Amino acid sequence: ARLINDVRALQGHGALIAAVKADVPVCLMHMQGQPRVMQQDPSYEDVVKDVMAFLRNRISICNNAGIAEDKIIVDPGFGFGKSLEHNYQLLANVEEVQKFNVPVLAGMSRKSMIGNLLQREIHQRLAGNVAVATVAAQKGAQIIRVHDVKETVDAVRVINTINAYRN
Repeated sequence: ARLINDVRALQGHGALIAAVKADVPVCLMHMQGQPRVMQQDPSYEDVVKDVMAFLRNRISICNNAGIAEDKIIVDPGFGFGKSLEHNYQLLANVEEVQKFNVPVLAGMSRKSMIGNLLQREIHQRLAGNVAVATVAAQKGAQIIRVHDVKETVDAVRVINTINAYRN
C-alpha cells in the first residue's frame, strides 16, 4: 500500500496500529453513522464545526500514535452521513479545513449532492461535477477525486492561472 484511504478515519479495530506499521500517508474521512444508515436523517449542531472537531480529534490521535502530520490527508466526507444542505454548507466553507495545514481531499464527483440539486442522472452531471470541483480547487482543496478527468483538469488549470494573479 502507498496510501490508506479510510472512510472510518482509522477508528476500526486495529486500523490505527496497522496504519502506523504501514508508514504510508493516510486519508482521514469524516462520516456520520454507518454506511447502511448514514443517510437516514443526518443531523448536526453545525456541520462545519462538527466535521472540523472530528477531524481535529482524529489528527491528534494519529499524531499521538506516531503518524506525522506530513502523512495525513483529510476528507470532509461529502455525501457520507450528510444531507444536501450539509454537503453544500461544507463546500461553501471547505477553506476552513485548510486550517489543519494538511492536504484536503474533496470527493464529490457524480454524487447525489449534484444529482439531487440539479435533478440529473449520473450521466448528466458533468457541468455540476466540474462546478463543485472548481469551487473546491478555488477554496484550496489539493486533491480532488473525479470521474471526468479531462474536463476537471481544464477547469482547475483555469483556476490555478487566475489564482497566480491574486495579490
